Amino acid sequence: MLIAGDIGGTKTNIGIYSREKGARKPLVERSFPSKQYDSLEAIVDEFLKSENSTVDTAAFGIAGPVSGSTVKTTNLPWVVSEETIAKKLKVKRAYLINDLEALAYSVPLLYEEDLVTINRGKAVAEGAIGVIAPGTGLGEAFLTCEKSRYRAHPSEGGHADFAPTSEIEIKLLHYLNKKYEHVSYERVCSGMAIPDIYQFLRDGGYGEEPAWLAGELSGVEDATPVIVKGAFGEEKTCELCTATLDIFVSVLGAEAGNLALKVMATDGLYIGGGIPPRIISLLEKPSFLKAFRNKGRYSDLMGKIPVHVITNPKAALIGAAFYGLEVANI
Repeated sequence: MLIAGDIGGTKTNIGIYSREKGARKPLVERSFPSKQYDSLEAIVDEFLKSENSTVDTAAFGIAGPVSGSTVKTTNLPWVVSEETIAKKLKVKRAYLINDLEALAYSVPLLYEEDLVTINRGKAVAEGAIGVIAPGTGLGEAFLTCEKSRYRAHPSEGGHADFAPTSEIEIKLLHYLNKKYEHVSYERVCSGMAIPDIYQFLRDGGYGEEPAWLAGELSGVEDATPVIVKGAFGEEKTCELCTATLDIFVSVLGAEAGNLALKVMATDGLYIGGGIPPRIISLLEKPSFLKAFRNKGRYSDLMGKIPVHVITNPKAALIGAAFYGLEVANI
């Protein structure tokens, strides 16, 4: 029996799996608000006690670089080690992998209904695959095919230097440089980035903040859902919110293209994370693919790369379970 988890800055998904049922069919599964717990061990302990379950192996995809057998989480104040988890759960072995590595492992297991295709392109069988995921932060990973089986590789590319591609993005970079010591793509293309983009546009006079939105933003802990809703509201919409999401989509397209170009993702580029499924209509507009393809002499190559949005919210959990069931013991 395997316990597997997808540990994110906002929520943690946990499931119990058997080899017979496989990674797509958990025996039991629950979600927990990550920030309400002081450790991963506390979540796992509560989960196992509530389910009255025992397991013999554990595998967790967790947001942050895995150094040896330890992770200092990027967007949570946790330090997690395989040894501590194994002792707490009394299991034979606990495995920690990067959360985007876990998401990448899910890609070969996804069904057509788990995806929305943005660019059909022309996939090259057994070519590399890129994975990018804007959620609380910005994660990146890629897969290579080795002996007809895909192997996932973690990356911290989301923390690479942000490179603006338009006048307004150049101004945004100057704005963020005054606020942060280092401006990465994560600072411009993630859930944590959306309020900063909005404030840049508001403070720069690019639009007027409506009173109803100011009221909704007042005192909220996380402004991102409010701003996203403001861009898609059926009764009330906000031009500043729409402009915020336009910049977000353009930057996501550019960085997705950067990743695809760097790893030669000829078998496809997959977009995961919590935000993209909520803004499919924006990703289907020309601006996203224009930014994705805007690679000079390689624009034709970029146009041939398939681009898909992962809409299955449990994809990273599927990947973590697959790692624990099939990959860890190879």
